[in-house]
Amino acid sequence: QVQLVESGGGLVQAGGSLRLSCAASGRTISSYATGWFRQAPGKEREFVAAISWSGGSTYYADSLKGRFTISKDNAKNTLYLQMNSLKPEDTAVYYCAAVASMRRETIYTSEYEYRIWGQGTQVTVSS
Repeated sequence: QVQLVESGGGLVQAGGSLRLSCAASGRTISSYATGWFRQAPGKEREFVAAISWSGGSTYYADSLKGRFTISKDNAKNTLYLQMNSLKPEDTAVYYCAAVASMRRETIYTSEYEYRIWGQGTQVTVSS
């Protein structure tokens, strides 16, 4: 079973950047579809970005396109989320998630499709 641990969160000013990492252990994530979600205080968890297990397909929430980039490094068994031009409304706990997939290019955007979750990392963007 894969275990996921996020890191890289913190406090940043509006307009700044952060790169979140999600380190996998236990098994390689090379055959897992993975994604990022976030949950702001008082709100439901929402989809941020997803990547197929091949790394060849990505998908983003419409409101985040152009600012966030998801990537993975199978050699390091790590998933990343590069976040640029951050806004106060990006403040949330960010979670990475994974699901074993038989299809190398399949993307999953619903939290209910994911089976493995990290504990989350807090991102706070000040105005």
